[in-house]
Amino acid sequence: MKTSGLLLGAALLLGLVACSGEQAGSGVAPLPKLETLTVTAGGDGSGRSWDGVVEAVRQADLSAQTSGRVTSVEVDVNDAVAAGQVLLRLTAVEQQAGASAARAQLRAAEAMAAEAAANYARYQALAAKQFVSRLQLDQARAARDAAAANRDAARAQLSQAGQQADYTVVRAPFAGIVSARHVEPGESLSPGQPLVAVYSPGALRIEVQVPQSDADSIRTLGSARVVLDDGRALDAAAVVVFPAADPSTHSVGVRITLPDTANPPRPGSTAKVQFPIVEAAGAAAVVHVPQSVVVQRGEVSGVYVIEGNRLSLRQLRLGRRIGDQVEVLAGLKTGEIIASDPVAALQALAAQRKAAEANHD
Repeated sequence: MKTSGLLLGAALLLGLVACSGEQAGSGVAPLPKLETLTVTAGGDGSGRSWDGVVEAVRQADLSAQTSGRVTSVEVDVNDAVAAGQVLLRLTAVEQQAGASAARAQLRAAEAMAAEAAANYARYQALAAKQFVSRLQLDQARAARDAAAANRDAARAQLSQAGQQADYTVVRAPFAGIVSARHVEPGESLSPGQPLVAVYSPGALRIEVQVPQSDADSIRTLGSARVVLDDGRALDAAAVVVFPAADPSTHSVGVRITLPDTANPPRPGSTAKVQFPIVEAAGAAAVVHVPQSVVVQRGEVSGVYVIEGNRLSLRQLRLGRRIGDQVEVLAGLKTGEIIASDPVAALQALAAQRKAAEANHD
């Protein structure tokens, strides 16, 4: 249904263009005076640009490191958290039981190690008086060393069991904002299952892929301008060009660090990164026009184009909006003249049509 509606709108628009062009081009009445502007390439003078996505330098997707059931979730999406703050808790019955068992094994291993050490000390004293053989002394030493090794292994097991118990309390790794929550109280979890996501809004960056032919120019200039999805433009704090190209796409990655702002963009939002480099030879010129000159008819966009005494509404294929400018992907070329005020252009077209009908009568 959406496709058929779009085709119908395009057909109506083409009919309007044909009708208006035929009547305006009759030469019966002059076209009323209109404010116009000439289409130029690279209307914003920004050089070349690529689309990217804002991401946080510090972001963490926390997942379960032990099994259990969620007993409580202390935070929700958009909550600000401090470093070390508890985010959620899991049941710890099995983990605590494992820690208690490991603790008991450690006590038994420590007792055996102490006994083996004392026994070796006695054999050592007797060996000095030649009351025991050298073989018996070596056996006592080996028993002491084995008991000490068992004690150390029991300590390691207790540490591991204690760590499993600590995993039942999930804490924020750094101060930030909760961006996602994947669990609810009562859910059973297994290791590796996503829990919550946290990001720090203080440091943001964008990574884009550029052709190899442009990488050296971007590296030499070391500057970029970022246009956010809300129209704001920011100068990049740092530009880092990766030293190697991607063998699958033959493109080079560029990392742009955003400056600190009072209202930083949200991670995941789109942005356009502009580099002040010259267009490659033979590349198609990028045309931009003010958003105010664009006429919207349903899903069809267009502008009023002036050709001598003829005024027509031409359909356009638009790209991204950059501030108060919009990128024209198809429908206009440099040097063409368009009406600055679509309302005045529509009124002028109606007046010209009315005058043509009066002269015809």
